[in-house]
Amino acid sequence: MARKTLAEMEQTLTDSKARQRIVSLFDEDSFIEIDKFVSPDGETAGVITGYGLVEGAPVYAFSQDITVKGGAMCKASAAKISKMYDLAVKNGAPVVGIYDSKGGNIAEGAATLKAYADIAAASAKLSGVVPQISLVAGVCGGAAAMTACMADFVVMTEAAEFFMTAPFVAEDGNLPGAGTAANAAKSGTAAIVAKDDDAAVKEVKKLIGILPSNNLELSGNDYFAENDADITDALTGLDMIKAIADKDSVTELYSEFGAASCVAIGSLSWRTAGFVATNKNGAKLSADDSAKIARFVSFCDAFSIPVVTVLDSEGFEGGVASELAGSVRDTAKLAQVYMSATTAKVTVITGKAYGSAYCAFAPASDMVIALETAVISPASPKASVIFLKGDELNGTNEAQLIDEYIENAASPFALAAQGNVDRIIEAYETRDAVLSAVEMLSSKRVSSPKRKHINFVY
Repeated sequence: MARKTLAEMEQTLTDSKARQRIVSLFDEDSFIEIDKFVSPDGETAGVITGYGLVEGAPVYAFSQDITVKGGAMCKASAAKISKMYDLAVKNGAPVVGIYDSKGGNIAEGAATLKAYADIAAASAKLSGVVPQISLVAGVCGGAAAMTACMADFVVMTEAAEFFMTAPFVAEDGNLPGAGTAANAAKSGTAAIVAKDDDAAVKEVKKLIGILPSNNLELSGNDYFAENDADITDALTGLDMIKAIADKDSVTELYSEFGAASCVAIGSLSWRTAGFVATNKNGAKLSADDSAKIARFVSFCDAFSIPVVTVLDSEGFEGGVASELAGSVRDTAKLAQVYMSATTAKVTVITGKAYGSAYCAFAPASDMVIALETAVISPASPKASVIFLKGDELNGTNEAQLIDEYIENAASPFALAAQGNVDRIIEAYETRDAVLSAVEMLSSKRVSSPKRKHINFVY
């Protein structure tokens, strides 16, 4: 029997959505498929793997093919995916995993569990070394969902499914929204939800284009445009971030999770930067906000991405319900991440900075900048006046005493006199002040105490 030619072998490969997704991820004609002919049981493995350039940067990727045995995870698929992780760590390049599978190959029994475990171990090995992005474009459940969520960012399509236990077999599976992309966004599992495959791939490409390839490389956005937006002290949340960062460089992450705050990746005069803003809707910071900000700052720290925090908050949610939910744990996690992060940190106090909100963000920063209109106080001005001057209150002078307190004790000048604010500026100077601080801190080096790792609060 004559040996089959390469062309004949390639005719057996399906032109599936999985192949279209992975090819569309890479720059034109740059994708190189490897392990193309790995074929357990005489069939093509349910995953496509390879490498190429994304926005000019080397990237390794895999794409599960649901048309091949439902994209079932098997020993051969795991070996192909693991090779992508091995090559990525050796060469310092990001990994993108595109998930669309109905689960593991039950016929392989315990070998299926080993396959999932191998991939999870490979992903953990890469964490903090190279960026990892999961694109959930179809079904992603069980052990696959666990591995996908171990990536730095999860991008989903609106029609994708993401769950540990399939809602249709769960005891409480009648709960609305379970397993949907909308729920993944609200729960903080998905960083970005895009309309369809094309939009999701575009979001992944944008992230790859601005993130460093590994933890030893600095990166930036070579295509930035100078920002000419006017900055006033009325700007809050994402609007303030977009006014500070390079024009059109900002991508907000976890927009549906932690409603009082924003986190975003962008650039400052080409240099990649992480942005945090604590006033998205005027509410106090919740446990979700703390969790979101802490994870984002931890990611930035792993890749030496400077963090710019726009602080304008009355503090963290109080009340019995918050305490019963363990809010102090999440607040401690946030403070611990900020304090331990060795990347460059700049905090700009644009409005209110009361009590624990000031303590969690500002003292951990290398540079604290305040607008001249900022109000910085250990408690709200009203509470402070009641505590300090309760004997002077007579029912008619409360507003006057509060104004005097803000003007004298709670002004940024009072903090600057104690060395707790480094610069006081007018609002229009904000962008230049932040850029100057980040550039000044670009060579920051910190030697930490010898230890395996921080025992983070979880």
